[in-house]
Amino acid sequence: MNHTQIGDESPMTQRILFAPARIRLPQRFLAGVVLTFALALGFFYWLMRPSMFELQAMALFLAITAGISVLAGFIAYRLGWIYRTPHISWALMGSYALAGALTFLNVWVTARLMFASKHDLMLATVLLVFAGGIAMSLGYFLSAALNRQITDLAEGAKAIAEGDLDARVPVYGRNELAELARIFNDMAARLKAADQKQRELDAMRRNLVAWAGHDLRTPLASIQAMIEALADGVVTDPSTVQRYLDTSRRDIQALSHLIDDLFDLAQFDAGALELDRHPTLMADLVSDTIERFSGLAEQRKIRLEGRVAANVARVNIDAQKVERVLANLIGNALRHTPAGGEVAVRVERVAEGVQVEVRDAGEGIHPDDLPYVFDQFYRGEKSRSRATGGSGLGLAIAKRIVEAHGGEIMVESAPGEGAVFRFTLP
Repeated sequence: MNHTQIGDESPMTQRILFAPARIRLPQRFLAGVVLTFALALGFFYWLMRPSMFELQAMALFLAITAGISVLAGFIAYRLGWIYRTPHISWALMGSYALAGALTFLNVWVTARLMFASKHDLMLATVLLVFAGGIAMSLGYFLSAALNRQITDLAEGAKAIAEGDLDARVPVYGRNELAELARIFNDMAARLKAADQKQRELDAMRRNLVAWAGHDLRTPLASIQAMIEALADGVVTDPSTVQRYLDTSRRDIQALSHLIDDLFDLAQFDAGALELDRHPTLMADLVSDTIERFSGLAEQRKIRLEGRVAANVARVNIDAQKVERVLANLIGNALRHTPAGGEVAVRVERVAEGVQVEVRDAGEGIHPDDLPYVFDQFYRGEKSRSRATGGSGLGLAIAKRIVEAHGGEIMVESAPGEGAVFRFTLP
């Protein structure tokens, strides 16, 4: 399909746009006329078995009318009127009219030279005019159907330009216009999805500023208050001073972790995450991670245990990042499991590869919160307390790490029945 554009482009640009069509279309037209001339002359010879004089005369007549047709068609093409009409149906009707006029000219001139009877010539003229009118009527009927498809596409494009991303156009048949309509609908669907994604990102950015400000301001205010109390000599008791220092150290560590999480999340979103994959024994990875939390589990009187299936050997992963995912899930499980409860880690082979499961005996996750647990800064409890909620970034980071490995992470839970987090590694 040759896309030709008439508008505000410079003459050089217009020449570049028109040039391919000028090279191909006239040659096709000329080749069609020559082929038709040869076929008509051959058909005449096969049917009539004319003498050489009659054959030469017919060849001359056909050559003259063919030359007139080529000249008329080339002039119409060079004038570019087919591109300048306000409606494509008008352009098609003009094409039918020109084709009908050339057909009339070709037949009428030949008949004028060959018919001996004036009555027969007039009858042929009437029949040609009638046939041309029928052809024009049929052409208008068919062009109206095509014009309807083009009008639908124009109205759909106008609706999209005005912001109606739900606009779709009907698809008729299987021709090029139908394919264009299908492509248009697919484009509209993609635009709507992109717009929805952009809205979500904008809302996420606004929430990010608000949530990060809250999570940074709270420990900073605590640190500032305690340091000012120490600096002003308000607190002098050694045990209280030590308690203030310990609290400040914990808040500084929390700020450091939050800043690290924000930096990592920015890297993930920018596509800068690089994996250092090596064959890793999952049993060692699970054992080392559980060992890190054994003291906390013992302090909270929670049973923490892990089991790796015997058929799970080495997995080609970035061990440090996968350990971070596992540590985040175990830490969350311990934070939400009451004393006397159990946190269990299971690793087994599945069809997708290796599945890691972390199950707790906590209060569970409300169904309204389940779709959002992997969103940035989302916490199920609305108080946003660090005692129970963390920074709200751990699960978002875990999701990106798992997906970067080509895996999938999911959660199942019900209020009062604990939660089960699972992720797969291919």
